Amino acid sequence: MRDGTGFSESTADTRVEKTPLSHLSVELGHFYAPDLELDEHFFIEHFRRIGVWFAAARSAAENANLRAPRISTCVLIDDYFGLPEPPVALIPKLVAAARKAGLEIDYLVRESGCANNVAGVARNPAEPETGPPGLSLAELVEARLVEDPPPNTTAARPPVSHTGWLCNGQRSPATETHEAMKRPTAWRPPAENAAVNHSIFADIELWREEADGRLWSCAMLAAVWQLLRLGLLRDNGRSVAVPHPPPPDLPDNWSALPMVLRINDRAAPFNAYRAMTVCAPLFLPIENAVRTILQQVAVDPAVLGQVSDRAKGEGISLPLEVVDRIEYLFVDTGPVRGADPG
Repeated sequence: MRDGTGFSESTADTRVEKTPLSHLSVELGHFYAPDLELDEHFFIEHFRRIGVWFAAARSAAENANLRAPRISTCVLIDDYFGLPEPPVALIPKLVAAARKAGLEIDYLVRESGCANNVAGVARNPAEPETGPPGLSLAELVEARLVEDPPPNTTAARPPVSHTGWLCNGQRSPATETHEAMKRPTAWRPPAENAAVNHSIFADIELWREEADGRLWSCAMLAAVWQLLRLGLLRDNGRSVAVPHPPPPDLPDNWSALPMVLRINDRAAPFNAYRAMTVCAPLFLPIENAVRTILQQVAVDPAVLGQVSDRAKGEGISLPLEVVDRIEYLFVDTGPVRGADPG
């Protein structure tokens, strides 16, 4: 193992770029276009409600035998399913509202960056390189999906790469008759793999093809988002979506900005060993879908090993399962209008 230049090598052929890591990343909001149209008072109230839970998360980290816990905050902006007001107006509004509620937004992230090809951004030579232009993080994650097949089944079911649908068990069989005089297949209920007493079956749409190309689902993009926060995404070993400071003059177009904006110069790292999301209960179906997806993502073992080794070096015990590194607080955050399953 070699450490020191921003890469680690677990084998002669595997070089994995390191990313700085906080102990905890706290998501302060996932805002959709209808919410982003509202005035500053909406966001002040939202952040005020979040603030008490952020304080609890900070207190818990400080009591976890961490000498100086590194905690960063982030918000996710939906510029994929809707078009929010321009960055020059929205970003100052969000930052000011958070500060009036006693919070600091460290990072602001564009959701479209999880789905669309990442445009080239002028890079600071002192910072690690991002992946090459044209990278789609959602496609990167899709390529690492390993479906969990139900017991006693064959490979007859079309793969998720063809259908855009992923489930956690056995679907109900089709009941229509395909041949003349042939009796229809008897209906059977779906069944969850490894169910405990009773099944909780989930069938999740990851994407669908539309006239102008593939449209990724909210659940899939949120799965990408969580992996990104946990520092577990690489492209051929290279870091992706490296944070950049906002330009001196904010643009009118969101696509002119890098995916991850470092709003607070003094912020702890964006990526973290653990992630916490504080959100309204109506996000629960989406996050259940996210966990189902993540349970079937084969994260690069070299990346997992690197992060695990770094955690051990800091005296931190990390769960083996990636989904267990994500925590949720489903609380009343006020009237959120824009959230839907995507």
